[in-house]
Amino acid sequence: MTDDVAVLGAGMHPWGKWGRNFVEYGVAAARAALADAGLEWRDIGSIVGADTVRGGYPGYVAGATFAKALGWQGARVASVYAACASGAQAVNTARAQIVSGLADVVLVVGADAAPKGFFRPAGGDRPDDPDWLRFRVLGATNPTYFGLYARRRMAVHGDTPEDFAQVKVKNSALGALNPNARYRKAVTADEVAASAVVADPLRLLDICATSDGGAALVLSGMDFARRHGIADPVRIRAVSTVTPRYPNTVLDLPDIATDSAAAVQPAAETFRESIARAAYEEAGVGPEDLSFAEVYDLSTALELQWYEDLGLCGEGEAAKLLREGTTALGGRIPVNSSGGLASFGEAVPAQAIAQVCELTWQLRGAAGDRQVAGARVGIAANQGLFGHGSAVVAVR
Repeated sequence: MTDDVAVLGAGMHPWGKWGRNFVEYGVAAARAALADAGLEWRDIGSIVGADTVRGGYPGYVAGATFAKALGWQGARVASVYAACASGAQAVNTARAQIVSGLADVVLVVGADAAPKGFFRPAGGDRPDDPDWLRFRVLGATNPTYFGLYARRRMAVHGDTPEDFAQVKVKNSALGALNPNARYRKAVTADEVAASAVVADPLRLLDICATSDGGAALVLSGMDFARRHGIADPVRIRAVSTVTPRYPNTVLDLPDIATDSAAAVQPAAETFRESIARAAYEEAGVGPEDLSFAEVYDLSTALELQWYEDLGLCGEGEAAKLLREGTTALGGRIPVNSSGGLASFGEAVPAQAIAQVCELTWQLRGAAGDRQVAGARVGIAANQGLFGHGSAVVAVR
């Protein structure tokens, strides 16, 4: 167990396609988080930026870029890149600084200006890069992978395209209630079925978009929070950033092959399962203690996979959980009360931070019409390319 870290402020720039520099989105989110915390930028002792590698040179030094845009004031600075896990790694870096005494209060910021279409590797020839290789050798875009994973669930567990569509129906209804979401319109299963096929069996409305957006958090130690009159803040109790174990026998991006288990038995759990377990162990909770969860629904089928990886149900039981309404608002364990990527789209370095913003608002009881009744414990989970784990447990 580590010391709890208080969430003093949470802020976002709405997701969409705004056509501006990612720095603008991050600064807007940072100012919103500072206002939420009741602090000034000059009060911040450290800033941690979650990097974007697509936004030009400043994206490689996002912490300093945001610090300059807010106004140089001498704060410590760090920048983190871990693909989709960048935000969680940034939160973890901030937590480490607070717990170690390097900073009393830290600003965490992530933002992106995403390309149109799907994400692809940065330019140039890199035959030693597995992400580059999957595009050049197989033509395996992200939607291709999503489709293959959906096919795997259909073959192994009996999931159906109708099950996948219901994930979108659930999440779009919640996104319609979220002012920061890009897509604020509830859709029907018939509308999902009528959308264009992208990677069979997945259709356009089964797959998340690429988006612009920004998110920020103000974190502090508990003593700092109390000195500023916040006796019972939302607290981050665990951050999991684990890596896979050898042999890895479940195909996962960006790798295009699995490891052989001929000589070494695979671990008892998959990589994504290990991400959740590490978070639970550090927080001293289990899936039975959760009030709600935010998961990385890159596709509707992948949301179902997270139900099992988080231990919300047994293997192959995710579709049943969905059909019973267990993961809907008002169910036993609502998933993606924010509306998820289905409603936001993907702004990579901001996404894990945005998930913690949703945990914060839910645990404060400030989520409005999408509020989870009696929320006390929440988990946010995703993973980044190249073996980056990402899960955050927050409590109130």
